[in-house]
Amino acid sequence: MKNTGRPRDPNNKYSSKYLDIPNDPLYPFGFGLSYAAFDYGEISIDKNNFTIRVTNTGKVAGTETAQLYIRDMVGSVTRPLKELKGFQKTTLAPGEFKDLVFTLEPEDLAFYRKDMTFGSEPGKFKVFIGTNSRDTKEADFVLTDKLEFRVQDGVLSNEVH
Repeated sequence: MKNTGRPRDPNNKYSSKYLDIPNDPLYPFGFGLSYAAFDYGEISIDKNNFTIRVTNTGKVAGTETAQLYIRDMVGSVTRPLKELKGFQKTTLAPGEFKDLVFTLEPEDLAFYRKDMTFGSEPGKFKVFIGTNSRDTKEADFVLTDKLEFRVQDGVLSNEVH
């Protein structure tokens, strides 16, 4: 697994860093402000459907844009750390929740391989769903040789990142 870019390493003068400020962007991709507050439940996986419950925990109605990112953990070429593959916009009243379903197809996992053919490769993937690219829930899945989706080792990994 290779990361793209030059990661920050404070002990290496040739890595990417600033001397007096953090290296992270001020706002992550997809960041937005709202008068409402939203809570994301855990990701459930059924074949190629990824479901997450979004709840408005605020005191006013609000519109939330849930974003789905993937990461190819074993690609034959260097892949992005997070790749936006879908989003859904939903408006919720205070206390209301909605289950959002994202569907991925093997074509959504395709990329240009080393031999310049375009296609998917079997292997382990991570899926992230959240309000922006930083504040997400995470789960693992595997794309099989038959280009079928399955949960990694029968266990979901749900962590906030």
